[in-house]
Formats: sequence, structure tokens, C-alpha cells
Amino acid sequence: MDDRRYAWLPEPDLDRVELGTVLQALADPVRLRIVRLLDTSGEGSCSTLDVTVKRSTVSHHLRTLRESGLVSTRIDGNARFSRLRRQDLERRFPGLLDSVLSASPARP
Repeated sequence: MDDRRYAWLPEPDLDRVELGTVLQALADPVRLRIVRLLDTSGEGSCSTLDVTVKRSTVSHHLRTLRESGLVSTRIDGNARFSRLRRQDLERRFPGLLDSVLSASPARP
């Protein structure tokens, strides 16, 4: 896919993002699920991600993840597709994303 033909929503420079901001974004269970889904699927939108909340809530969570530096979002017509900024995150916070994604969920 030629990413140059798409418009992208603004995202922060990860060199200016604090670790606490990233961890706070990942602390929400729905956002963590979204990050896990994006890690396995590569890309997703409000309507394609399998989460148990309304589309508007998914949109809010994706915005929070983008503003925290975790995802990039491209615009394709009326759709917005998000993907993890895996390489950028690995450069800025080595091993963080892999550690978070491989952690076992808490027991109920």
C-alpha cells in the first residue's frame, strides 16, 4: 500500500511524549484491547475492531491512542484507519509494547 496517497491525522512527535502518557493510555482495558487487535490485524477502524463498546466510544479511544503517540490514523474517504506506531515506539521505549502485549490479563 502506498501510504503517500492518503491524508494522515496529526500525531505527536514521540521524542516529546512521556512514558507516563503512553502508560496512561494503555491503562484503559478497552484501549489495551484495541492495541492488541491492531497488533494482530495491522490496521483497523471504528467499525472493524471487535470491542464491546459503541463506535463513538471506539472513536474516542482511537483518538486518545493517537494523541498519546501509540497509533497513526490515515483517512481514506469517510473512513479512518489506525495502526500501531510499532517501530517508532520501539525506538523511543525499547521493549515496552512487547512487554505490555505479552502480559497476561488479570484474573476476574
